[in-house]
Amino acid sequence: MVNRTGGPRSFRLSEAVLRALSEVSGRRGPDEAGRADQEVVRGVLRLSRLFTRERDSLAASYLDDDRLRLAYLSYYVPVNLAKVRLLLEEMPPPQGAGSSQPFLVLDLGSGPGSASLALLDWFTDRLGLGNRPLQAIAMDRSQRALRDCADLWRAYERIAPVQSASLLTLQADLERTARLDRMAKREDRPYDLIVVSHALNELFRKAREPVERRVELVRDLLGRLDRHGTLLIVEPALRETARELHRFRDRLVADGACTVYSPCLHERPCPALVKEEDWCHEERPWTPPPVVAALDREVGFIKDALKFAYLILRKDGKSLVRRAPDVYRAVSELRVMKGEKRAWLCNETGRPEVGRLDRERSATNEAFDDWHRGAIVRIDQIVRAQRKDREATVGRIPASANIEVIRSI
Repeated sequence: MVNRTGGPRSFRLSEAVLRALSEVSGRRGPDEAGRADQEVVRGVLRLSRLFTRERDSLAASYLDDDRLRLAYLSYYVPVNLAKVRLLLEEMPPPQGAGSSQPFLVLDLGSGPGSASLALLDWFTDRLGLGNRPLQAIAMDRSQRALRDCADLWRAYERIAPVQSASLLTLQADLERTARLDRMAKREDRPYDLIVVSHALNELFRKAREPVERRVELVRDLLGRLDRHGTLLIVEPALRETARELHRFRDRLVADGACTVYSPCLHERPCPALVKEEDWCHEERPWTPPPVVAALDREVGFIKDALKFAYLILRKDGKSLVRRAPDVYRAVSELRVMKGEKRAWLCNETGRPEVGRLDRERSATNEAFDDWHRGAIVRIDQIVRAQRKDREATVGRIPASANIEVIRSI
């Protein structure tokens, strides 16, 4: 969705989701003065340090700690849920409307159910995917987190008009790939959707080759995916975790295990890996629920946008838009400079920086002003002037160029 200025609309969680979260977390929202519960504040601060500066101290069992669990439910579940909910709308429409065959989903590394609840909300909003029943399996190493996942699912079912949806929780150590065989034996057919949300970066962290181990795991998952199914991976927008995801993507694509539906517009090596300081991530506006807004005020965070790195992978070759050398994805916001605006783009030709001088603004290129991170655009002219023995580093958009925003997000 876009607003009238051309940018994406601010995303809001549904009322049913907010009520389910409030019920399971113990209704620990802001007080009358708008202040957050101080125990939750301390837990959010601790989790933030563990997820960023102190990643080496992040224990696999952190969701079994009651204080951290409550903080995660209050803050990180709604934030991560919103990311998955947005991306479910971006993936290809499921096939088989009207079929009695269940839409089978695996939420791998589910934690307390951010992705599972997003899935149930999406399923309900889609009016049951054309009357297909939903069967979801949530898998995690923490039994306590799985109980929260089941509680959130049941709370949502009491609140919203859910049609034929079921959840199975399964405890297993995700680093022991052989244990995944238990899932394969659960059904006699492959999954329509597999979601790995904010879990991949926490796996195999102590292994000698963590990226290689993750590649092996996802190859296994792709083998369990329907030919027309979708594998959705969401990771934090940190430089370290995003660049690991880029390397991970390159390995899978080079092996021919899958193609990228989104966000990439090509299967060539990721150009964000060329320079050590680069990485690619999304930034989408949202309206945080009151509990998240209150916690942001207390801890000094700013969550007016959802930031994450992601991959939507397929085995049938589908892509979000038709690819072409003149079609690009904006991988930065517009930077307003003296006399011009600039942005970084990405497609099969690389990761060029382009700019338009203010004096070159015209009726045919004015769509440049609507660019934002994640937008997919078409440009028929980018001029690179020759400077002595080298080409200019910034491509220029002339007044005669035609620019079209193909997809806002």
